[in-house]
Amino acid sequence: MTIKNAVTWLLRIVAAVILLQTLYFKFTGHPESVALFTKLGVEPWGRIGTGVIELVAGILLLLPATVFIGAFLGIGLMSGAILSHLTIIGISSGDDGGQLFIMAILVWVICLILLLLFLPQGKSLLQSMKPIISKKG
Repeated sequence: MTIKNAVTWLLRIVAAVILLQTLYFKFTGHPESVALFTKLGVEPWGRIGTGVIELVAGILLLLPATVFIGAFLGIGLMSGAILSHLTIIGISSGDDGGQLFIMAILVWVICLILLLLFLPQGKSLLQSMKPIISKKG
């Protein structure tokens, strides 16, 4: 295993673990999670929908063939989370001292790095979709 390979696996695991560990709170209707999504005005469908997309992104980050897609989803999810913290929730949610905000930034940065490292995978994916897209047009 090369150093680059080891680093990309470490980044993928860290981002996936952060994304996946929050699912317990979203899917069980934990009071803090319900309060957060209520503040956003999207409870319960926003909480459950976000959880489903985070589950998909976390899995895609761990599968070698889909890292680019998982990173792309991760950036989208975390952009929404960061923006929500900056505009509605506040840096600190409840008594977390900004922990959710910091984790969102960490996952966003990791996913950006992964997106750049796996850019050839993304380009290859787009090339493979060209015949499908051109048939519909």
